[in-house]
Amino acid sequence: MLTKKQRELLLFINDRIKETGVSPSFDEMKEALDLASKSGIHRLITALEERGFLRRLAHRARALEVLKLPESAVPQAPGRVPFRPSVVEGAGGARKVAPATRPTMIPVMGRIAAGTAIEAIEHETHRVAAPDDELDPDTHFALEVQGESMINAGILDGDTVILRKTDHAASGDIVVALINEETATLKRFRKKGGSIALEAANPAFGTQIFGPDRVRIQGKLVALVRRYH
Repeated sequence: MLTKKQRELLLFINDRIKETGVSPSFDEMKEALDLASKSGIHRLITALEERGFLRRLAHRARALEVLKLPESAVPQAPGRVPFRPSVVEGAGGARKVAPATRPTMIPVMGRIAAGTAIEAIEHETHRVAAPDDELDPDTHFALEVQGESMINAGILDGDTVILRKTDHAASGDIVVALINEETATLKRFRKKGGSIALEAANPAFGTQIFGPDRVRIQGKLVALVRRYH
């Protein structure tokens, strides 16, 4: 799995080679990804090489070759794009990769309902290792899922979802929504005229419709952690 920055860099390099026949300079890559230093670009290129997406050509300046693109980088047809969770196996799983460095720990703020809304969560209970080293604990938080209303989106009872803190969402995003400043739920966000629809991903659960003043977005889903016992 590539991080967001790794995907962005790989696509930028691929597009530039297609346009000009030459890979971009480190300054151009740094500017395109809005990074503070070239060292960040060096780390990203090394990671892409190790994963088999990119190759540096010896004895040639600015010589990079794109070997393959991830599926997530291939343009998709317009329309609804389903959420595909990035799953990290925990204790007892069939696959366990030891991190090279200490993983980023994201605060878990309690449980969230994927079903009937439960009380809003405000207090950290513990921390979980982030599946993506681009996730910042200052701008992200995690919640344990309770319920089965999002199973068709790949989110199961007992999973831990990681969300980016935001009060804005696009139609189709999976979000944590605070209803009436009292209860929170995990649903797909839709704009329906002047109203807001919170959709389940399970036909056994209905869609909830609210006025815009009754719903406040607290976070947008970016990743998922699943543990096997």
